[in-house]
Amino acid sequence: MNQLFTSIRIGSMTLKNRFLRSATFEGLAGPGGEVTEKLAALMAELARGRAGLIVTGNAYVRGDGRTRPTQMAIDRDELLPGLARMAEAAHREGGAIAVQIAHSGCYSDPVDGSTPLGLSNLSFGKIPACRELTGQDASELASAFARAAVRARAAGFDAVQLHAAHGYLLSQALSPYYNRRTDAYGGPIENRMKLPLEVYRAVRSAVGGDYPVLIKINSRDYLEPGLTPEETALVCRTLQDEGLDLAELSGGTMASDPKFSPIRAGRCDTPGREAWFRVDAAAIKASLAIPVALVGGVRAPQTAKALIEEGAADLIALSRPLIREPGLIARWESGDLRPAACLSDNLCMAEARSGRGLRCMREGEKTS
Repeated sequence: MNQLFTSIRIGSMTLKNRFLRSATFEGLAGPGGEVTEKLAALMAELARGRAGLIVTGNAYVRGDGRTRPTQMAIDRDELLPGLARMAEAAHREGGAIAVQIAHSGCYSDPVDGSTPLGLSNLSFGKIPACRELTGQDASELASAFARAAVRARAAGFDAVQLHAAHGYLLSQALSPYYNRRTDAYGGPIENRMKLPLEVYRAVRSAVGGDYPVLIKINSRDYLEPGLTPEETALVCRTLQDEGLDLAELSGGTMASDPKFSPIRAGRCDTPGREAWFRVDAAAIKASLAIPVALVGGVRAPQTAKALIEEGAADLIALSRPLIREPGLIARWESGDLRPAACLSDNLCMAEARSGRGLRCMREGEKTS
């Protein structure tokens, strides 16, 4: 297992091992998106648990991109003291921490009660009604992401991650299922990547070339029509050429069939049920020079090791296993190689969305 606990360079940042805590909605922020003591304490606990890089839950860059009232915000300077406490909480425990910056697009619950913003004016299936993004919207959004990244750096975070997965706004731009436009932002993938590319360029210009900028992106959408692995590879290569430091590969959206959800329910207790995106990830990674992280259904350290050895990923990202066991990575590093105790029942997600905050409902139960 030594390979899992070797260091790796991500841009100007060196991580102590190959594990990444994937961004997970915590539902623990204050009424204005402020960092609370519970949020800061969670980051400290994850750092103590030996996560190589902690990525926070998605923080909204503008009030019209908020998902829920308990979501963390990074849309204004008055939040900087709390954000700094959060970063420092992880650093005190020897951790590295990135903040994921996001806009939820048509799935937003805007602070001001306005109609959510989307790539196309659609309302069908699991897509709520939204207003269509304009050229001015695109420019203003890129600026909002850039300002959020500047706040992240000022607060002491080690990196930022753009959320372009799971059907949020930048994911909606890339997906032909959500993006039905016929202008410069729609049609072929070269057009659909225009908004994420504009956002990335604004962020990179704002934080400079020495600050790590990451992206979380779908390997595929599991929609028809949807983003394909070949298109994802092209997007990642384009961003790589402009200085992107790491791509974290996931899959599925809020409109996808539940069996292809980013947070699929059901035990991942055999190798065949783990690592849902490993084939797509290996194909995408083969065309890239930057490090790739893979999230989705990894529960055993043996699987994590195999993914790195077979070239599917350079880092392994975990979400729900670290809700049940924040110290899971430290346990594996100590030689206790039992799989994660997580049952993938998604009760923790229901808690986070309810307003009570992220926690494992099985906590305290005996594990095998």
